[in-house]
Amino acid sequence: MTNTEIRTAQVKVPNGDLQIDAYLAEPAQKGTFPAVIVIQEIFGVNIHIREVAEKFAKEGYVAIAPTLFQRTAPGFEGGYTPEDVQQGRGYKEQTTAEQILSDIKAAIAYLRTLPNVQGDAIGSIGFCFGGHVVYLAATLPDIKVTASFYGGGIPNSTPGGGEPTITHTADIKGPIYAFFGLDDQGIPLEQTEQIEAELKKNQIPHAIFRYSGAGHGFFCNHRASYNAEAAADAWKNVQELFQKNLQLQKV
Repeated sequence: MTNTEIRTAQVKVPNGDLQIDAYLAEPAQKGTFPAVIVIQEIFGVNIHIREVAEKFAKEGYVAIAPTLFQRTAPGFEGGYTPEDVQQGRGYKEQTTAEQILSDIKAAIAYLRTLPNVQGDAIGSIGFCFGGHVVYLAATLPDIKVTASFYGGGIPNSTPGGGEPTITHTADIKGPIYAFFGLDDQGIPLEQTEQIEAELKKNQIPHAIFRYSGAGHGFFCNHRASYNAEAAADAWKNVQELFQKNLQLQKV
């Protein structure tokens, strides 16, 4: 199925009175496929997030990337300059866990309206801010498998404030892989160890990957911190995780 022909579209995901902008990438051929929700960094659903969705579609998944800033900054798409970072952080600070989970539930409901989606085979992947978000979203019963990339603040914060996200670890429903760079200045090693310890304590199927010489954002080839070797190994592990747990169908 690798490198199959795909199609993409900008779609609207209804969530009550809110219409969430989202990027949809899917195999072009007929069939039913597992689905993946791709969760953005602080930079919106930018080229990197769209390309991740397309990578999944080429592997035989229906991938959707909903924007998390629809309420405060619809259409926001940032790059990686210091100004973009400052702006994106400002929008991130205006989100809440309740709103984010509501939006992800809406994306799940939208996926299940699509005739080419295997309704019970939905996973999620997220990067940076999205890496934190998917750890939280892994508590949703509809999310069968999760890949979290360099999610910061999981042990000591949650979007909008309240009990840290790590306190919800026992509620995670399926396997989770977490990926970190050992040179990430924003995520101390002790935080990754806390996450690993909590997953072990609660007997959540998991694996923690720590890459020597990799910094924050190592998976993104649009960033100066891109590490091709670490990114390739991480993608291989993500594919194995999702194929095993979402029962990827050959068509």
